Amino acid sequence: MFEIYQSEKTNKFHFRLKAANGQVVLTGQAFKDKESCENGVESLLINGADENRYEVQEALDGRKYFVIRSEQGQIIAQSQMYKSESGIKNGIMSVGNNIADSRMKSLC
Repeated sequence: MFEIYQSEKTNKFHFRLKAANGQVVLTGQAFKDKESCENGVESLLINGADENRYEVQEALDGRKYFVIRSEQGQIIAQSQMYKSESGIKNGIMSVGNNIADSRMKSLC
């Protein structure tokens, strides 16, 4: 399920994709308004189905994460951090499984 929320600090809108167990799988970038955020979710639904849009990256501490890019190359969303290759593969699979549930819940 996708949740849309507004940051109290920045007043910007974000989305996050949650697995059935409630764990956050990935988080979207900041958007100036709720409509743009909803468009970000739609972009993720389209681009998240294409494995070529996933890019694994490494943080300074050695943990890995992945981003999903749009056709234009912009980052749409970023995953949580993973310690192992198997963890990141499971995370990518989880995104694929959970974007099929395209329900949105607005928290704002």
